[in-house]
Amino acid sequence: MRRIILASASPRRKELLKQLIGDHFVIYPSSYEEPLQTELNPEELLMKHSVEKARDVAKHFNSGIIISADTSVICDGEILGKPNLPERAEKMLEKLSGRKIQVITGLTVLDLDSAQEISESESTNVWMAKISKEQISAYIRTGEPLDKAGAFAAQGKGAILVEKIEGDFFNVVGLPLFRLGKILERLGVSVFEDELS
Repeated sequence: MRRIILASASPRRKELLKQLIGDHFVIYPSSYEEPLQTELNPEELLMKHSVEKARDVAKHFNSGIIISADTSVICDGEILGKPNLPERAEKMLEKLSGRKIQVITGLTVLDLDSAQEISESESTNVWMAKISKEQISAYIRTGEPLDKAGAFAAQGKGAILVEKIEGDFFNVVGLPLFRLGKILERLGVSVFEDELS
């Protein structure tokens, strides 16, 4: 069985990968620190982060396939990270209200056995509903927005804020499963096998 390594501590990515390949993977979070300032556009930056995360984890393994991803919400060309504070979450949600935004993931799959590194990006369009101040306050009180990129979780209570999605829903959650499955196939790994080979 090929060893699959998820270079992420995200519980959402863990659940999504489990949905795709079962329990046939280990988790080894990257210690790569993302630079604060960069000249890259959002898509290039997310791709760079995913590549660096995969390469960082690769130092600790001799064989296997490493999967890393970096997902962000983009509004007006600006990356919206995790707000961490209620005041920041409020400002983000006010900005997103009634807007069309993008969720972009940089995805890297690094096959240590064949020395192949495949990096691609996935972009999903999301139309946010108009959100009242009362809704924003109530949503923030749930605590859900604080550790979510863009201050909402489409797979959680934040679903009520999302009017329409064009593209890969799983990308919005944090791991574009269709694209990942296609990359794994190119590396000779079938997600339909009980024992990944």
